[in-house]
Amino acid sequence: MTKHQKITLSASRDIPFNKLMLSQSNVRHVKAGVSIEELAEDIARRTLLSSITVRPVLDDSGAETGMYTIPAGGRRFRALELLVKQKRMNKTALVPCIVRTDGLAEEDSLAENVQRAPLHPLDQFRAFQAMREKGRTEEEIAAAFFVSATVVKQRLKLAAVAPSLLDAYAEEEMTLDQLMAFTVNPDHARQEQVWEALQRHYSRQPYEIRRMLTEGAVRASDKRARFVGLDDYVEAGGEILRDLFQQDDGGWLQDAALLDAMVREKLAEEAEAIRAEGWKWVEVDTEFPYGHTFGMRRIHGEAVPMSDEEAASYQALKAEYDALEAEHAEADELPDDVDTRLGEIEEAMEALEARPIRFEAEDLALAGAFVSIDSSGRLRVERGYVRPDDEPVEEVEDIGEVASQAAPVEDTDDTINSTTDEEEEDDGLKPLSDRLVMELTAHRTLALRNALGQDPQVAFLAALHAMVLRLFYRYAVDSCVEIEPRNSAFGSQVPGLGDTAYAQAIDQRHETWARNLPKASEDLWEALTEFDSCSRKALFAQCVAMSVNAVHDPYQRRPRAIAHADVLAGTIGLDMAKAGWTATGDSYLGRVTKARILEAVREAKGEDAADRIAGLKKAEMVAAAEDLLSGTGWLPDPLRTPPLPEEDAPEIELVDHADTADEEPSNDDPDSGEAQSAEDGDEPAIGDSEPSGEDDPVAGDAFARTAAE
Repeated sequence: MTKHQKITLSASRDIPFNKLMLSQSNVRHVKAGVSIEELAEDIARRTLLSSITVRPVLDDSGAETGMYTIPAGGRRFRALELLVKQKRMNKTALVPCIVRTDGLAEEDSLAENVQRAPLHPLDQFRAFQAMREKGRTEEEIAAAFFVSATVVKQRLKLAAVAPSLLDAYAEEEMTLDQLMAFTVNPDHARQEQVWEALQRHYSRQPYEIRRMLTEGAVRASDKRARFVGLDDYVEAGGEILRDLFQQDDGGWLQDAALLDAMVREKLAEEAEAIRAEGWKWVEVDTEFPYGHTFGMRRIHGEAVPMSDEEAASYQALKAEYDALEAEHAEADELPDDVDTRLGEIEEAMEALEARPIRFEAEDLALAGAFVSIDSSGRLRVERGYVRPDDEPVEEVEDIGEVASQAAPVEDTDDTINSTTDEEEEDDGLKPLSDRLVMELTAHRTLALRNALGQDPQVAFLAALHAMVLRLFYRYAVDSCVEIEPRNSAFGSQVPGLGDTAYAQAIDQRHETWARNLPKASEDLWEALTEFDSCSRKALFAQCVAMSVNAVHDPYQRRPRAIAHADVLAGTIGLDMAKAGWTATGDSYLGRVTKARILEAVREAKGEDAADRIAGLKKAEMVAAAEDLLSGTGWLPDPLRTPPLPEEDAPEIELVDHADTADEEPSNDDPDSGEAQSAEDGDEPAIGDSEPSGEDDPVAGDAFARTAAE
């Protein structure tokens, strides 16, 4: 039996610090790990926890000189050196050292760094947890190890995961990212259920773990949660799950039933306040479908003017704002206090500008209001809508009109009048027969068509007048121009349609126009003539836009109309991704087959990305695809704008009206169709145009008569 020689450990010795110096044999040349400053602070707190390996310096005869080099432990030496420079340690302080004489100095340095096993992260998590259980606060633990309190909270959260999952992490059966995902839900039983379910999955991505652990929860960014308020929800006993390791937008609300009950209760309270204003009816819901007011007339109240006191306050705020801006006009950056004050002034001025709306009592008796929640979680109140059934029956003022509708007047021109001239004189002036009036107005209609066809400016105004009547007023019979734009309603609810940026922009623009148009339809023509050219064109664009219907309806196929929608979209360069549409589970991915989902990911991110999620179940695939498609601008076929063929592309010259505002067509140009004003540079006023040729002598009179009426 071979006897092993017993080893002898290197001697340990306390050596004064000023007898130590760094060795060139240290193999560590790249800085890594804790900084020298942090290590110095740790030594100052806990003293030196491990000895430094040194080798004696020999003279030419091989005798020790009393000095020692440090081949392993250079960082500790530099930390001690920093403490000496800071006069926090004497330069003669004794340093515990291991004195080595055998082997090579490089071997000492390499062995100390290679043989040292790094601490497993789980051990650090559990160590923080043990310190926390022994009374140390998170801030004290953070200060002791030179990390932030957030890091300590994260480590403690990891240590609180189910023990079976911690064991799996220790055995490298799961990654640290996966372990972090499990911290979203503190329920150990649910964590273990999800981990077990993942064993049968092709992929175990962290986002899938978070989705499974928050299934049935409501995101804090949901408009219902923002409407109720997280603090009130928690005060009512609700629980919020948080993710300390990535942005979670406020977390997930666990009790969806409680949240919905609080939403209903708060909406009911708000509705009572609206109902107290005197409306005939008030409808309440979390969300109304887009177009729910279709077919209803809108009543616009009058803004309550500022009182003298409010007006004075507004002027004082404006004066202060202008003075501060003028004082710092040359500054590259505003001082913090000035910037804060300007913000406060802006808020105060906006509050004064947002005037309450006053409605007449007769309007309140007819109309109602819708109470709901907007996309940002704020209360949305839509006041002043009159249902068709509540519209008052208009009384017919002309009794003769009623009589003519009940019994048509006989055509007296087809009979022989046997009366004498004297008898006609005795009878006085009789009303013209219907037949004669019809014939005369037929002549006038054709003459008016001819005149209008040669005056594009007035024709534009007449078309605008007809469309505005139809789209902004209850009755559209106040125009002789039989142009009737159709504002088609959407047949069914489209989830989230009303919250999109483009829907809100349309509604806001329509509401702005409605408030700026006269209340009575008979005043519309005069109002339009007073609008400037840019305003009329903008209103015309809004009216035409409201008549667009590019919806593919399976019950009413319109292939040519849909094809024209593609041409129109291509002409104006519509990009639905830039407009704000994104592929989500609700908008697309959750409503198509897995093959369609993979096709979308393949088009946007490539074959490899599609292959990574190909083995997932539908719900997991939807969540994964939503993350992959985010920000790519991918669109499904019905939302894509096909490129126009070059030979079919319309050549449209977009005129900058700002540059051409001073240019008018000459009345020497027979093709211009417009008359030039008396002075160059002035836009011809509505009603001042003259006929462009001798072939239409009634054009000027016809329009003058129309304008006068």
